[in-house]
Amino acid sequence: MIRYLSTRGGGASRTFEDVLLAGLAPDGGLYVPDHWPEIRLEALKGKSYTEIAEIVTYPFVEGAIEKEEYRAILQETYGPEVFRHPDVVPLHPLPHQGRGNIVVMELFHGPTIAFKDVALQLLGRLFESVLTKRGERITIVGATSGDTGSAAIEGCKACDHADIFILHPKGRVSDVQRRQMTTVDAPNVFNIAIEGTFDDCQNLVKAMFNDAPFRDDLNLSAVNSINWARIMAQIVYYFVAAVRLGAPEKDISFVVPTGNFGNMYAAYAAQQMGLPIRSLCVSTNKNDILNRFLATGEMKVEDAHATISPSMDIQISSNFERYLFDLLDRDPVKLKELMESFKETGEFAIEGEQMLAAQEKFHSTRAEDFETIDMMQKCSVSDDYVLDPHTAVGLAGALTLSEETEGKGSIVLLATAHPAKFPDAVRQALALTPQLPDHLAGLMDREETMSVLGNELGAVEDFIRARSRVAARD
Repeated sequence: MIRYLSTRGGGASRTFEDVLLAGLAPDGGLYVPDHWPEIRLEALKGKSYTEIAEIVTYPFVEGAIEKEEYRAILQETYGPEVFRHPDVVPLHPLPHQGRGNIVVMELFHGPTIAFKDVALQLLGRLFESVLTKRGERITIVGATSGDTGSAAIEGCKACDHADIFILHPKGRVSDVQRRQMTTVDAPNVFNIAIEGTFDDCQNLVKAMFNDAPFRDDLNLSAVNSINWARIMAQIVYYFVAAVRLGAPEKDISFVVPTGNFGNMYAAYAAQQMGLPIRSLCVSTNKNDILNRFLATGEMKVEDAHATISPSMDIQISSNFERYLFDLLDRDPVKLKELMESFKETGEFAIEGEQMLAAQEKFHSTRAEDFETIDMMQKCSVSDDYVLDPHTAVGLAGALTLSEETEGKGSIVLLATAHPAKFPDAVRQALALTPQLPDHLAGLMDREETMSVLGNELGAVEDFIRARSRVAARD
């Protein structure tokens, strides 16, 4: 049975229930499984999304939830009442891009039209299942650069055993992204606009988890991709896409537009579980800390830039710690020293064989805003297909990979959001306004509720403590 370890080595191994509810480990590390289950692709052939999800993820939850209950949770999560496409994550070929072997995997058919729904709809239901059995209540805190917040709120708003507090950088998310959070009318939902960047929001959340009295008093839990269950759920769609495109008989590569590395780490996890992936390509915007690292071996924080792909405006890729743990041969002492140095100095370096291993594992590309717009225009003209700006950043990487592989095998580009989430960018590139799906009609007319706070830990903790029902119970 799988147990979970902290990347920084503190404490004994934990159960799935423990890591689901805790999110971040008490020593500040991230939880990872003590071993990877092996998945046979032959067992996935001809299966539905829900069936594949059960095969791929049940080894991670075994012992915490009975298989029959877990199957029912998956069927509800990925059913037609939640996801608007029967394939959940449908594939759409772009025959006129690159060497004609680029395929878009649309991850935006959930309630908030972004890829985070795939994991967070499951996470909310897992919370409710476990907390109901335990008779416990939690306080969820999370940071968002745009998409995680709305997906987390949508996934957890009906959870009777949780209050959810989402921090977003004031003025640095799109109007649609903000309204998807701030127009939700539920007594357990609280939106906090922080005067700062996404990295400031993320640092505040980490600081709250590292504040042991606050964490324990409010029974804190996380919905960001620091929560292992988020990664677990995202692993599924890599297997689904590969099987649908003919793996293992046919080569499959993946291009992931990413800032926080969680979505790419899920691809890496799928590879560790036996999915044969030819290439993994990290695509970044001007906030290119991952691209710079993979080119030079130096992870160095620089100023965060506001771009037309705001969900990737990130300088601290928190999930990279999980991959770094493996890169350092799962040595928690080395990992902890490196991360403590990174916190103090804003940089670290990897050299020698370890760096060569990282460069062999991942490709990377970078796209400025003008290049992103160019990608959106080319795709619209050639394939009559509208990309959101984040997926357009990824298309730049997919085109590069298509040339490098000479068109051999399929290149799957992850479409991380519906273009209607970023109407300003689409108008700038294509002079048209993408329409929101019917279920979001009237979003721009709904009343908003949010609180604006400075980038100060004490003020944020006081706000949460005053409103959490866990604190009220005490």
